[in-house]
Amino acid sequence: MTTSVKSAPGSKATTLSKKRPKKTADYILHHIGFSDVVYVVVGVLFAGFAMKSFLVPNKFLDGGVTGMSLLAHEVYHVSLSLVLIVANIPFIILGGYQVNKLFAWKTLVSVILLALCLELVPFPTDITSDKLIVSTFGGFFLGLGIGLGMRAGCAIDGIEILALYTWRKLSLTMSEIILAINTVIFLLAALQFGLETALYAMLTYYIATKTIDYVVEGIEEYTGVTIISGSSELIKATLVKEMGRGITIYKGERGFMKDTFEVKHDCDIIFTVITRLEVRRLKKVVHRLDPKAFVFTHTIKETAGGILKRHVEH
Repeated sequence: MTTSVKSAPGSKATTLSKKRPKKTADYILHHIGFSDVVYVVVGVLFAGFAMKSFLVPNKFLDGGVTGMSLLAHEVYHVSLSLVLIVANIPFIILGGYQVNKLFAWKTLVSVILLALCLELVPFPTDITSDKLIVSTFGGFFLGLGIGLGMRAGCAIDGIEILALYTWRKLSLTMSEIILAINTVIFLLAALQFGLETALYAMLTYYIATKTIDYVVEGIEEYTGVTIISGSSELIKATLVKEMGRGITIYKGERGFMKDTFEVKHDCDIIFTVITRLEVRRLKKVVHRLDPKAFVFTHTIKETAGGILKRHVEH
């Protein structure tokens, strides 16, 4: 719709154009980047390859919505593509409320693309019948596909959405909820196809989950390191000047031993964030400077802002 406003005679004419944005298509295109498109397309291809070339021909299952869809496909012999779409619709709607509408639309598009991929792309179906290879590489490629989709901000498998919703209603962690749901799936698989198939399904799910972790978090998963030492000044200087790490200092006290509880000393508690590939090097550095230093680590899922690492000049 275009609105034109004309000025009075003798003055410059001004034209104002207002275009009504298209509600859905424009909204999605405006908020999705080229990298997201690439992640989704490649992720769908990997997931489709895993399902059509490894899992379906050998009647293997996975966890989550994908596992439920494969189970329904094997038991009732209905179209896997149709089951995937129908099974994911409730979770997509739930995702629109629990996350946001963009997430729901991107997830819907991803699921439809996966269904089309299974129907139209001629993946090979006779790669192998070895159960261990099927379980390992089926889980790997499926996890790779789902992980790439998650990097694009959507869920090719909607089980995490249900876990998020249930987590907000119950005093259970998301991992416990997903484990409970998948336990039911694996029990049904054991009853229908036998214990061996259920065990391989568990292995497939485990490999897929670990692959997702690597794809989403990267091989350089961050680790938080806390150091308590009497040589904190020396350790601080080494971390910053030699290793180029950013550090945070907390003021604390150390001591409080059983026989000398009243004896205490002020100390600087050093906290830094490194990649897990650097943990061993940092521990060696700290041990060299103070063999009695207390060091503990914990996994960090995500970081934003601040200075993680400075470039060290040689």
